[in-house]
Amino acid sequence: MERELIRERTIAGLAAARRKGSIGSGRKPVLTPDKVDTARKLLAAGDKPAKVARVLQVGLSTFYRHFPASERADVTDAG
Repeated sequence: MERELIRERTIAGLAAARRKGSIGSGRKPVLTPDKVDTARKLLAAGDKPAKVARVLQVGLSTFYRHFPASERADVTDAG
């Protein structure tokens, strides 16, 4: 019975959030499209990933998540 109450409350809460338009928005991305463009330019200019991450004020792991090694090689080779 308790499980059913939890289920009903959860469904009601999700429905209310959908009506307000707030469901599924999640966390905002740290690297905006402008920051990604800036990162590509800095990489093409020969800057190292650690410096680019510092300039963009993101963690190095965040940088690497958005710029895998294969993409970083493409950017640096193109410049």
